[in-house]
Amino acid sequence: METKERQIVPDERFVQRSVDLALENVDAGGKPFACLLVRDGEVVVEATNHVAQTGDVTAHAEVQALRIAAEQGMTDFSDIDIYITAHPCPMCLGALYYAAPRAVIFAATREQEAEHYEDGNRYMNLQTFYAEYPKDFADRNLPMLRGAAKDPAASFKHYAEKNG
Repeated sequence: METKERQIVPDERFVQRSVDLALENVDAGGKPFACLLVRDGEVVVEATNHVAQTGDVTAHAEVQALRIAAEQGMTDFSDIDIYITAHPCPMCLGALYYAAPRAVIFAATREQEAEHYEDGNRYMNLQTFYAEYPKDFADRNLPMLRGAAKDPAASFKHYAEKNG
């Protein structure tokens, strides 16, 4: 894995724009989250959380922004700075790792968010969500069981054969 020493200075205009966009989303009936994809000082994608509007639990602002980028043909995020309203949830953090942007800049910490906003369900909340991930699958709050299959790795083997 490659990591580089980098000098990245967050641009306050984009931090504030993520907050302003999130405020607009709340006024429109949505949740208080927004995301900007910025390249060379220019916003190339803006998105807000659409969970409330669509019922799609994966429609977080970061995921929405990455989907819009994909629709525009963007596949390389190495020169993209991603500005978000708050520290990302584990789902969005995973998506951001897969996107591999130049940097992720967030406005509010998890603690600041939790002072005023609670999200979760019967298996997790903001305070416990991150702690669920490192647990063995059998110890997580979300019931997870390994199922039997004749060759559980068949699709991966097939992929490797087709793609080297």
